[in-house]
Amino acid sequence: MVRPRLRRRIRFCPRASYFKPVGIPLRSLEVVYLTTEEGEALRLKHDKGLNQTQAAKEMNTSQSTFQRILRSAYQKIATAVVEGKAIRLVE
Repeated sequence: MVRPRLRRRIRFCPRASYFKPVGIPLRSLEVVYLTTEEGEALRLKHDKGLNQTQAAKEMNTSQSTFQRILRSAYQKIATAVVEGKAIRLVE
């Protein structure tokens, strides 16, 4: 039996749902999907300037889980920037 997933506290409410390279129509771009969890991790770490322990507590998760979420967000953003893909923020 799979362990039930803990409910994480998310206060990230983006103003836009897509980010893309300038001058390329969205319909011709591949899309990388960034979850609200990943957006919240980025917001807490970089926008609010919290360390990982504080940010993990704010999200109601363990520090190691917070680190995995953050690493996933970094990887997706790096892929989108380097390969010229669009980023879509999803629930």
